[in-house]
This record gives sequence, structure tokens and C-alpha cells, in this order.
Amino acid sequence: MPVQALRNLPKAQPRQFVPESCDMGAWAQLEPLFKQLQEEAAKIKNPKQLERWVLKGSELGSALYQEEAKRYIDMTCQTDDKDAEMAYLHFVEQIEPKMKPEWQKLDQLFLACPFREKLPLKRWTVYEREVRKDVEIFRDENVALQTEESKLGQQYQKTMGAMTVTFQDKEQTLQQMGRYFEEPDRDQREQAWKLVAERRLKDKDAIEQFYDDLIKLRTKIAKNAGFVNYRDYAFRAKGRFDYGPAACEDFHKAIEETVVPVARRLQQRRRRLLGIRKLRPWDLAVDPRNRPPLKPFADVPTLVEKTHEIFRRIDPVLGTDFDVLRKNNLLELESRKGKAPGGYQHSLEEARMPFIFMNAVGLQRDVETLLHEGGHAFHSLATRDEPLLAYRHAPIEFCEVASMSMELLASPHLEVFYSAQDAQRAHRVHLEGIVGLLPWVATIDAFQHWVYTNPEHTREQRKAFWLSLQERFGGIDDWKGLEDARAYMWHRQLHLFLHPFYYVEYGIAQLGALQVWLKSKKDVAKAIANYRKGLSLGRSRPLPDLFKAAGIKFDFSAKTVKPLVNAIKRELKTLEEV
Repeated sequence: MPVQALRNLPKAQPRQFVPESCDMGAWAQLEPLFKQLQEEAAKIKNPKQLERWVLKGSELGSALYQEEAKRYIDMTCQTDDKDAEMAYLHFVEQIEPKMKPEWQKLDQLFLACPFREKLPLKRWTVYEREVRKDVEIFRDENVALQTEESKLGQQYQKTMGAMTVTFQDKEQTLQQMGRYFEEPDRDQREQAWKLVAERRLKDKDAIEQFYDDLIKLRTKIAKNAGFVNYRDYAFRAKGRFDYGPAACEDFHKAIEETVVPVARRLQQRRRRLLGIRKLRPWDLAVDPRNRPPLKPFADVPTLVEKTHEIFRRIDPVLGTDFDVLRKNNLLELESRKGKAPGGYQHSLEEARMPFIFMNAVGLQRDVETLLHEGGHAFHSLATRDEPLLAYRHAPIEFCEVASMSMELLASPHLEVFYSAQDAQRAHRVHLEGIVGLLPWVATIDAFQHWVYTNPEHTREQRKAFWLSLQERFGGIDDWKGLEDARAYMWHRQLHLFLHPFYYVEYGIAQLGALQVWLKSKKDVAKAIANYRKGLSLGRSRPLPDLFKAAGIKFDFSAKTVKPLVNAIKRELKTLEEV
């Protein structure tokens, strides 16, 4: 377990303000530091002193957020560990609610400082914009509500992490069951798929209640802050200065018109190749030529070693960066009982190091996941020398460009895991996966728009709207007799519970990543150089500028979507001919 390794990580920079002995989980030791910063604000005499004052707050934030990250990582690595759960909940209940008003006071002092307007404009424009937004939407009465929101999210993860089934005389996590969905034996696939679906439905009512409670909490948070609904609040809270709900609705329409028909044609091809009359949900992951599943690795050390080789081939600097994670035990990759579902990369702010969490079970998608989270990790390391905490994290729309580009840039090097033929097969699986992902992104995003602009809806109305989205964005697969599984399949999408309105970013970023990939096919060195240039900027520039630095366009209208989908179609045709 890498959890203990987190305790021993050295700091990227020695502390100048926060005492080394400070217990970051004890408010009695933290409160005086906030008060000291507030008192020092009145003594600022020039812009340089203001910059130094902001950096002191950045140091305090780094120490606090690393403590929170460690506790979150502990909890997700073992959701059935009571001590880890209590340590995380202590931070959520006792530290976060008390520090939020203190950050608000510091933000107000920054905006009120007479020397703020004399700071270098290019360096500080984005920072000031974010601070002003945070001050505008903060409400004291929302602090307790946000604490309750975090606790509900933790309970959702605990519920999902506890789900197992017994299959082939062995208890297995739902993530581990994914390997059977790729088996050529159709009866086995059906049995495995139904077992997983039935297990999820056992906790259907509890998960529905979590979501009902979250909707009520979030709607109240929005209204407290003066917003008509939570959607509009979330767009402001996430700092979406460069696009709004209308642009997302245009994105939904573009996906419906340009991508959904391609996805359905690919499913028709799959049905024909499988030689079946109707495509069922358990037919969607198996190889359409009924070949055995791709077996990229037998164990996690092999996954790590071979992924490192791919990173090294893409760019030796990336290989060196990945070595940093290996040497510091910052990888927690294998699926097991009690572990939270999904995967993530979390930054440890004082060490300025990334941590990768996932549930590997030996599938091609595990390779894609590690490549993806590796891209996030490289983004984190690219900003390691940035002293300002707020600038070490780009907007999510660009963070996901970092990760999704890495999946595509790896495609010429998949022979590290496979034979030439299987490498081409894996590349095709990935491209078809992109065609499938974009409608799913539109589905999840459109679902959230409706849920939070209609917060008084009933569960039946929610189910009906979800099913209408399946008709709009779904495939040709037949769900007869599986109506409940289809109606509640959104329960597995943890973003809906933990990170509301964090999903359209995947669609926006996928279009950016496809642009990076296409440029790499013409000039790989230039594409990688631009990619790394964009990563190095963190959040220091507005979102369109980050895309521009990476050599790509910030646009997710049909004008951009259509040629990118056509490029995927051409690549798939080439692979078919080969």
C-alpha cells in the first residue's frame, strides 16, 4: 500500500510561514495562521509585499490540501477501514467548514488592497478573476450544507465500494467482473452482466435517496448564493468564463447529429460480425470477430513497466516523470474488495507530486486508464515550479486534454503490450470508444441540466427523462427484459454524485485531444512540444489561451466536431483495410 509512503514525501519547498510542527488536522493550530495573515494584510505597503502575502496563503493552502488529499486517498483505498473513514470525515466536518470563511476573508482583503491594481496585469488577471468569483458566490450558510454534501458523497463511495458478486465460485468486485464482458462465450457474458446489474439494483433505493438528498442540498446552496438554480451556480462556481449552458446545449445537438449516427453504424457492424439478430448489452465489449479478449498484462507490475516504456517512447521526459511516481510509491492500481470504484489522479500540494488511483483487472481499458491518469500526472509535474497554488491546476477542460491526448499519443506504441495485429485491434477499440464516449458525455451533461433546472421532479419523472436521453443518444442495443437496469444505469456514474457538472469537460477535452493526435500524425515532435507548453502554463492563462498554446482550438461546436469525427472514420477504415 502506498498510503504510508505519502507520510514520508519530502516537501517541494521548505516552509517559510507554516510551522513544521503544525498539525494540519487540528483547528486550534490552524486558526492562528489565518488570523496572522489577516492582520498582516493591513501592513502591506507595496505590490511586492502583496505578492509575498499571497504566497504565504498559498503555502498554507498547499499544506492543508495535501492533508485533505492524504485522508481522501486513505479512505478510497480502503472504504471499509473505519479509522481511514473517521480521519477523512474529521477533516470534512471539523476543518473544511472552519477554513472556508477564513479563505473568504483573505480573498476579500486581497480585493480591497490598494496595491492590487499595481500588480503585473498578465501575471495576476486570472488569479484576480477567480478570487472575485469566489467572493461573489460565498455564503456562510452554505458551509454546513457543503459539508453535508461531502459526507453524502463519501457514503455513496462506501456503498459502491462494498459491491461484490460471487461468480465462478469466487467473490469479485464489479470492476473485476468487467473482464467477463469481453469473453467470446455469449452465455457466460450474459450471466456475468446480469449478475452485476442485479447487484447494482439491490442498492437502487439507497442510491436514489443519496441523489435526492444531494439535489435538495445543492439547490439550497444555489438559492442561498442568489442563483435561480444549481446549474447556473455550478457554472459560476467552476469559473466557466468562456462558455455557458447554451454552448453545452449546442454541443449536445452537435453530438446527436454528427456522432450518434456513426456510433449506431459501428454497432450495426458489430451485430453483423457477431452474427446475431439483436445486439444485447453484454455484446458491447466483446471483440466483434469473437476473438478472445485482449490480454495486455497479467499483473500490475507488468502494466506499470510497459506503460513506462510507452511514455519513454513518446517523449523521454515523460518516461522520467513517470519514474518519479514509481520511485515514490505514488501508484495504487489493483482492484480489490473495499476499494472505491473508478480512477483518479490527486495532487499532493506540498510535495507537488501526483498520486494515481485505479482498479486494474487486466483489460485494455486499464492500459487506457493508466495512460489517461498519467497525462494528469504529467500536467501536475509540469507546473511543479509554479509557486502560486491557484496556478498549479488548469481548468478541467484543459486538464482532460492532457490525459486524453496521452491515450491517443500512445497509439503508435501499443506493440509494447501486443503483437502488431493486436496493437491495431487495441487502437481500433480506443477509437470506437471515443465515438461511444461523446454521446455518453452528452447524455450525462444533458441529464444534469434537466435535473438541476427541474429540482422538484419526482423519481419517476427523472427515470422517464433518463430513458428519453437513451433514445436520443443511445445505441441500437436491445434492453428487452432489462428495463430497470437501463433506467438506473446512471447510478454507476460517480461524477453525478461526487462532482456535479464535471463531465462535459470530457467532451470538450476529447475534441482538443483529437486535434493534438491529428497534429502528431503530421509532426510528432512539434505536437509534443506544444502539448507540454500548454501543460506548463497551469491556470495562469484563460482557457482559450491554454488551448492555443497547445496548438489547438477551443471550440466544441459542430464546425469542430464534424471534421474530427470524419478523421476517426478515415482511421477506422484504414485499420479495417489492414
